[in-house]
Amino acid sequence: MSGQAEIRVLVVEDDPVAADAHALYVSRVRGFRVAGAVHSGGAALRQLERTAVDLLLLDLYLPDGHGLRLIRSLRAAGHTADVIAVTSARDLAVVREGVSLGVVQYVLKPFTFATLRDRLLRYAEFRASAGEASGQDEVDRALAALRAPQPAALPKGLTQATLDAVTGTLRAAVEGMSAAATGEAVGISRITARRYLEHLVTSGRAARAPQYGQVGRPELVYRWLGAP
Repeated sequence: MSGQAEIRVLVVEDDPVAADAHALYVSRVRGFRVAGAVHSGGAALRQLERTAVDLLLLDLYLPDGHGLRLIRSLRAAGHTADVIAVTSARDLAVVREGVSLGVVQYVLKPFTFATLRDRLLRYAEFRASAGEASGQDEVDRALAALRAPQPAALPKGLTQATLDAVTGTLRAAVEGMSAAATGEAVGISRITARRYLEHLVTSGRAARAPQYGQVGRPELVYRWLGAP
């Protein structure tokens, strides 16, 4: 990204906590700058009238209408910003329609900072492609930049099924949970539960903090950070 202008990103997400998290993630990726964060389609349209934006990080479920309807409105108004859809929607018909409207990537919730960073960097690589292609291979390479790689393997000894169970348990715990309580809820040992919880902390989806009781050493309590 050296020598290139920063890519200006507008975060459009109805959940303020998730919007803040997404904006924080974007701000941590070199070459990208957060141009704003809004919580509805109407607010996005108003923001785009005031601020030049290159990319929308768009939740498809907004309080004032579907995200695809917002994209149609943007195109009708002459806005050409690209779109990365950040959503829990898994309907492939919606995916196909989104592609036809200029959605260049889909990121399914919940996701990690590493996942979003990968998509943003791939978009930046695609955007940097310029000039006339020398042949089919160069065209293919430019388009391949948008394709996501295979999901990264979990650390040795962890399984996706158990990670999903730990994640679901932690997300449901408003006050957070210790490794011991998580292990009991999931049916695994405290030590195993802690490995999974620490993985969630490392990937940016959870945080930990000591909780002091009346006696003994403080206990680590893990809390889910939100949609990402």
